[in-house]
Amino acid sequence: MPCTCGNWRRWIRPLVVLLYILLLLVVLPLCIWELQGSEVGTHNKAWFIAGIFVFMTIPISLWGILQHLVHYTQPELQKPIIRILWMVPIYSLDSWIALKYPSIAIYVDTCRECYEAYVIYNFMTFLLKYLENQYPSLVLMLEVQEQQKHLPPLCCCPPWPMGEVLLLRCKLGVLQYTVVRPVTTVIALICQLCGVYDEGNFSSANAWTYLVIFNNISQLFAMYCLVLFYRALREELSPIRPVGKFLCVKLVVFVSFWQAVLIALLVKVGVISEKRTWDWQSVEAVATGLQDFVICVEMFLAAIAHHFSFTYKPYIQEAEEGSCFDSFMAMWDISDVRADITEQVRNVGRTVMGRPRKSYFSEAENDGERSGLLSSASQDAITEATSNPVSSRGQYEGLGKTLTPHSLSAPAGLSSAPWDEGYEARPEEIQDTKELTDADLIVIT
Repeated sequence: MPCTCGNWRRWIRPLVVLLYILLLLVVLPLCIWELQGSEVGTHNKAWFIAGIFVFMTIPISLWGILQHLVHYTQPELQKPIIRILWMVPIYSLDSWIALKYPSIAIYVDTCRECYEAYVIYNFMTFLLKYLENQYPSLVLMLEVQEQQKHLPPLCCCPPWPMGEVLLLRCKLGVLQYTVVRPVTTVIALICQLCGVYDEGNFSSANAWTYLVIFNNISQLFAMYCLVLFYRALREELSPIRPVGKFLCVKLVVFVSFWQAVLIALLVKVGVISEKRTWDWQSVEAVATGLQDFVICVEMFLAAIAHHFSFTYKPYIQEAEEGSCFDSFMAMWDISDVRADITEQVRNVGRTVMGRPRKSYFSEAENDGERSGLLSSASQDAITEATSNPVSSRGQYEGLGKTLTPHSLSAPAGLSSAPWDEGYEARPEEIQDTKELTDADLIVIT
């Protein structure tokens, strides 16, 4: 029997607030003592100011994460959201530590760079999970829509066929960055140990320049696939208001990357030079420290944006049941990521070996079995979606349970109203709920 801890939803939030206050009471005196025990130079002043922003950022992010755990009613959608929300505190703490100890900056930045790729993957997963459960016949809907052309600078390339090809290539385009980024990060660590990395210095003689170019190409293509995916399905995605969510992810990832490149260019042209390194040992350390300081400030703004863009309110249900322990453990479960990557590696392997599946989404010719969008686990999600009742309050509960179509191509039972604040369903809307027909449940292998 799960440990529900009584009315844990009532006391878990005050408990977390109390623990955070106690943490501040311990950390703040230590920071002041650190300033008193050392010379208060520019480096230490920057570290202390950045710490103020960090300790304002963390409670905002943790509060959003905690609210999703308290109202953990749609695991398929909320699990990737929680992973995305962790990006801000991870970025903040990583940059703050790297700012204090520049000698280990490259090692702690490894976590930030790898999690950056993980966030982009989870955002794509969030969009797909919503679509594959709200639109079981998504592939068929895409096939009859107008062809989506490539965007600049790839507008001269042949368009990807609408349907399964577009969905598969967009997902693989995002997945490639989740592989490239960790690999290049490991290469950077090896180059640092060999003394050929030279971070922040544009030169043909170091490894940093080539890794930056390679990472930039991979990242741009991943973002391009996300934009193309949104352009093809913007009407179907409109109930979850994806633009704000996309901007939150894109700006954090892109701004942090490009400002590092900009600072490196300032070093290259001599704006940041050896004449003024303050308390840092080298001009490259100044560049890295400036990058970390700016990220600490930016994450405070990002935490506020994430709080409103990835809000927990659409997932509140009138009667919620669950274990606080189960909700907490579900946050760390990565079995879905492992299964998804395994499936995509198999698909790519079949193609390379010349034995690709006839179709990832279309109906099987022999046994007539059906599976979910881009993953074999989707059918279970659809079965679960159709078996759950509609909320008496009419709030969004995802997975094919909201009412009133919002587009011509949408199946019955969809509406963007539950995402609007203050929305309350009318009794006649709830009474008019229709059962999904067999045609709505066509999901293809």
